[in-house]
Amino acid sequence: MIKVQNLSKTFISHIKEPGLKGSIKALVKRETKVKEALKSVNLEIKRGEIIGLIGANGAGKTTLVKILSGIVHPTSGEATVLGFKPWERHNEYRKQMCLIMGQKAQVWWDLPALDSFLLLKEIYQIPDTIYKRNVEFLAETLMVKDHLRTQVRKLSLGERMKIELMAALLHQPSVIFMDEPTIGLDLSAQRAVRDFMKNYQREFKPITILTSHYMEDIKELCPRVVIIKEGEFVYDGALSKIQGMLGDEKCLSVTTKESTYKLNVPRSELASKTSEIFKANEVLDLNIHDPSIEDVIESIMKNGMKSK
Repeated sequence: MIKVQNLSKTFISHIKEPGLKGSIKALVKRETKVKEALKSVNLEIKRGEIIGLIGANGAGKTTLVKILSGIVHPTSGEATVLGFKPWERHNEYRKQMCLIMGQKAQVWWDLPALDSFLLLKEIYQIPDTIYKRNVEFLAETLMVKDHLRTQVRKLSLGERMKIELMAALLHQPSVIFMDEPTIGLDLSAQRAVRDFMKNYQREFKPITILTSHYMEDIKELCPRVVIIKEGEFVYDGALSKIQGMLGDEKCLSVTTKESTYKLNVPRSELASKTSEIFKANEVLDLNIHDPSIEDVIESIMKNGMKSK
């Protein structure tokens, strides 16, 4: 289980003016900038659950993942994962978790994947029989058997991501943190990664936290989502309930000569708002539809939860 109570993280950075004058000033008096990346958040995730962590850039998603994986210390509050405090970095905890970051590699580019896997086998102290079984299972499921003896740098981006998944899952972790795992991949590769993770989750039931800007990742994999805005959780619940949260509104997709934008409008104001738009703009196209999950999440990320 993952349990987070009143977890906060504050970053303090020094502000330096450019040039010689700025350097001298920094020696005498340093100005600092304080950013609250997380503000007393609470979270509980049970075994077998996979949740989607959604938010704008800088909302605090990666900070939370880094704290729970032991990379960053919190400023205050408590967090336990499988009964361990992650930032204490106990080997027993590290043997049971993995962190997959779409823009970070853990296998060596100039070596075949199998050579990197052998090193990871020793790091995680995986018994021979389990190692061979997991390599065979993962390679077959991800359809990369023919690429294991090829230098990683010679593989396509999608193939490299599959190799990274193999490397992260060789020791069959109980907790998986995935930070933008499909970033930069083409549609086919994204679908392959999603299908694999869906089957893997069903088979092994790890605790999984997924952050992604691709809503298809969230919709396909995460029955539960947590939306974070400026370091605070503004929604924690079922993905299926989100679309109904703007049930009394319609979404207007407007294309004018100058720009394209979306607007959520109460049903009772739909006629007057549409007329207002046509009077104020040279409208090239206007589409009226029920808000999609993406529309609702975007609205929550921008404006927070509406009071009832």
